[in-house]
Amino acid sequence: MDNILDFFYYNEISPKEKLGPTGRTIETKLLKRINAVIAIMRDVEKTQTKPTVAMMQSLFEVYDAQNDVVGKKQVRFREKQKPTNSL
Repeated sequence: MDNILDFFYYNEISPKEKLGPTGRTIETKLLKRINAVIAIMRDVEKTQTKPTVAMMQSLFEVYDAQNDVVGKKQVRFREKQKPTNSL
């Protein structure tokens, strides 16, 4: 019993006061923060990333469609311009 009392005396702590958060309370706080970060990342993905990707894909589809139409017109124009070999 003397050793226990000496421990509290030399370390200047009281057996009645709390020493700080326990491992369980720290774990629950960390899990809450991790879940909050996951929720933020999902929200960013839903509101920013997916709409941006959709806009970019639609721009590329329109660009590809325009180039396809221009390419077909150029081919038709070249076919009309072909010189005839009349010998």
